[in-house]
Amino acid sequence: MKLYTAIDEYIQAQEEEIRITLEQIRRTISEAAPQATELISYGMPAFKQNAILVYFAAFKNHIGFYCLPSGNKAFQKELKEYNIGKGAIQFLYNKPIPYSLIRKIVKFRLKEDVDAHKK
Repeated sequence: MKLYTAIDEYIQAQEEEIRITLEQIRRTISEAAPQATELISYGMPAFKQNAILVYFAAFKNHIGFYCLPSGNKAFQKELKEYNIGKGAIQFLYNKPIPYSLIRKIVKFRLKEDVDAHKK
């Protein structure tokens, strides 16, 4: 497994169709959390403000989107048509990526992050 040092490098290593999707997810996250910084964490692209907000990664058949357990729990109803785990969501390549839902989840995680670090 290659170790990436930047999101650009990670995205460029993917196939063209996947690169386009990853760039759109990246843009969606960045627009929802404009002060967050990009990094690679656990080998995946991630966005961090005070703490990690979300991760995302390309796999063979899906994009993995990781919004920690709180993001999945808060959006259970909206996520019912996706494969989900405790903190992971799978967006299959053969279905439209729900960018508006990603935006909502990121804004939720951003509010959690800001509230947790007000103290």
